[in-house]
Amino acid sequence: MRGFLMFVAIFVMGFVAGDGRSINSDMAAPRRIHTLFSVECQNYFDWQTVGLMHSFKKSKQPGPITRLLSCTDEEKKNYRGMDLAPTFEVPSMSRHPKTGDWYPAINKPAGVVHWLKHSKEAENVDWVVILDADMIIRGPIIPWELGAEKGRPVAAYYGYLVGCDNILAKLHTKHPELCDKVGGLLAMHIDDLRVFAPMWLSKTEEVREDRDHWATNITGDIYGKGWISEMYGYSFGAAEVGLRHKINDNLMIYPGYIPRPDIEPILLHYGLPFSVGNWSFSKLYHHEDDIVYDCNRLFPEPPYPREIQQMESDSNKKRGLLINIECINLLNEGLLLQHKRNGCPKPQWSKYLSFLKSKTFADLTKPKYPTPATLVMKEDHVPKQPVKGDRVQKQPVKEELVQKQPVLDELQEPYPKIHTLFSTECSTYFDWQTVGLMHSFRLSGQPGNITRLLSCTDENLKKYKGHNLAPTHYVPSMSRHPLTGDWYPAINKPAAVLHWLNHVNTDAEFIVILDADMIMRGPITPWEFKAARGRPVSTPYDYLIGCDNVLAKLHTSHPEACDKVGGVIIMHIDDLRKFAMLWLHKTEEVRADRAHYATNITGDIYESGWISEMYGYSFGAAELQLRHIRNTEILIYPGYYPDPGVHYRVFHYGLEFKVGNWSFGKANWRDTDLVNTCWAQFPAPPDASTLDQTDKNAFARDLLSIECIRTLNEALYLHHKKSNCSDPSSLTNSNSENESEAGVSRKIGKLDESYTGKGNHLSTESSQESSEEVKEDAMFSSLRLWIISIWVISGLLFLVLIISKFSGRKVKVVRGKHQRIKRRTASYSGFVDRNGQEKYVRDLDASL
Repeated sequence: MRGFLMFVAIFVMGFVAGDGRSINSDMAAPRRIHTLFSVECQNYFDWQTVGLMHSFKKSKQPGPITRLLSCTDEEKKNYRGMDLAPTFEVPSMSRHPKTGDWYPAINKPAGVVHWLKHSKEAENVDWVVILDADMIIRGPIIPWELGAEKGRPVAAYYGYLVGCDNILAKLHTKHPELCDKVGGLLAMHIDDLRVFAPMWLSKTEEVREDRDHWATNITGDIYGKGWISEMYGYSFGAAEVGLRHKINDNLMIYPGYIPRPDIEPILLHYGLPFSVGNWSFSKLYHHEDDIVYDCNRLFPEPPYPREIQQMESDSNKKRGLLINIECINLLNEGLLLQHKRNGCPKPQWSKYLSFLKSKTFADLTKPKYPTPATLVMKEDHVPKQPVKGDRVQKQPVKEELVQKQPVLDELQEPYPKIHTLFSTECSTYFDWQTVGLMHSFRLSGQPGNITRLLSCTDENLKKYKGHNLAPTHYVPSMSRHPLTGDWYPAINKPAAVLHWLNHVNTDAEFIVILDADMIMRGPITPWEFKAARGRPVSTPYDYLIGCDNVLAKLHTSHPEACDKVGGVIIMHIDDLRKFAMLWLHKTEEVRADRAHYATNITGDIYESGWISEMYGYSFGAAELQLRHIRNTEILIYPGYYPDPGVHYRVFHYGLEFKVGNWSFGKANWRDTDLVNTCWAQFPAPPDASTLDQTDKNAFARDLLSIECIRTLNEALYLHHKKSNCSDPSSLTNSNSENESEAGVSRKIGKLDESYTGKGNHLSTESSQESSEEVKEDAMFSSLRLWIISIWVISGLLFLVLIISKFSGRKVKVVRGKHQRIKRRTASYSGFVDRNGQEKYVRDLDASL
């Protein structure tokens, strides 16, 4: 009995010591955590979900996580991402059921209310962590360790919510003095959430309907359109129920901001654009990106950690840059794992993939834990403003302690929609250009959709094989002008744009027009390059000297408004609708003006009117006095020297360019079917490590040239892979016949890889290889005939000896013996033949 009592005492003492607290029932309350985040049925939220879910697992966040998925019935029919996360479906309130107001952000409070009311999981929770989808968790978010208490949730600081200090708070809560400027990270007790959530939703509706107070000076919303109503709904709802927050300005950081010394953020909120050197990322560039479902495609890779070590000497700025790349690298790692779950083929090896799978990266992304300085609450080091009547003197605030806040969170008004267009014809020449442009479009992060304007005759369309190379709008060909009979394929560009405008309903506000022979390196957006209605943006085409001479005076009533531009065009849809018809008409007009084709008038060295379409563009815009912003940092021709520090968004490989003895000219590949010939590619450029780096400008030029052609080759490789081209390295060994067939198949694959693209000629290496095989075959045939001849002669000599020795025997016996010798000779010949054939097949296999 005494032993039993001693055991019980030791057990109780161990329990108390292990928990670090007494066994008082009030102190031993359960601590079950549940994490929530809200999304909609869109590709945009799917890739964010993949990133958040991956970081949730990697950070070792305790407890379950639930995605609150707001979808309409129509959206759910085509939705592909139901298995991306543990999901609780919520009725969509993007379109308000009573007012008809379109405001998707309201789904967040509506989703939480629905979860509390209808989810059984909500019945077994003590603490709730509420995040946004566009976040990366770096370490476990444990409410009580962050300082959260029942009645005192912890939240991140949103200093731009100025409405807490003015008339907005007085209008929408009885307790404006309790309004906290918080959001982003929320850690709250379930009991508080049950009381507060309905008020969060109600106040969101209330602020959203208060259009009289949407002004920027009242809300802080620079667009003045109520996009941050949900955030005010949260703050006003909490104030209404008397819920005061412990405000922490350290736990969460926006990539692009510099962390304070001794602070270890445990949450990344990538709601704002950020960059590292020439590399940049903005989530809004990927608003319609289906990257989750596009096998082995990742976001553009950022610089490596060792490059950042060389890039920045300041330790805190360096930490900030490392946080930036950590964010995108974790997103990409999550995408890789999701692609694997989707059943995608194993991705091709690359240096970047190797880094993501390395121990170095695993060590860099281990769970982070908040330092003591990270847990210091805002009110602990930044005193609140004293209310009227208080005698508390305001304390000076050290500037370096206050992290600069973003002017506006990601729930700002969406950027205008963009649609990208490019024009091609039904030919293999344009097909390989299309493959390159489409591949680079996906990599670039260009927002919105893209459409190929495909101009074909009915006859060409019947034979055309490239229908699936891009989203396509089919256009009647004007290469042969229907009225004049003039052959001028370039006119298809303005004709196709006009046809698209007249036959397609688009909700895009801005149109980006490119040429097929371009490679995108980054997004081309109106907000970055300052395009506006009545003010398009384009790139300089200074050789259009006709803007300065008689040509402009002949073809536009406003020659002074003629801009020498082309290549990349960013134009408001309203301007394009007015302008497109003039673009076509002016192209026809300049093309018909053969009297002014001279080089000194047009700048066309061929004096054949081939750049009439370019003048048609400039003269058509001048006619409307549509003046352009000329931007020199959008486009570069490979082979040209780049300006230092400029991140060009487009390669235009319209001109021949060289790197050492290697060169590329698109015209040399006009008649080569690179798209439908398995594994066909362009000749590989030199490796960058072999280049002379003495001349930094030349080295930078050559690096861009190499990047251009490698992107084209990568595009072709992925196209052939998706086209189910047989693996050129495989060979079947089942039997000699199959071996021969496999050998021929592999040989064709090898010839494709070395195809020069000029006529039907093959590379020297392949021709030599074929010649060696012919020689080997001829040698084998000669050897076989020689052996057979020896056996025949030996047989004849043997017969002569037999006949001379047994000449007295009957003819019947001699004949029988002769037949047996013949059979034996034949069998020996067959034996030699089979072994010779086996040797031939083995030699052929070795040569392959």
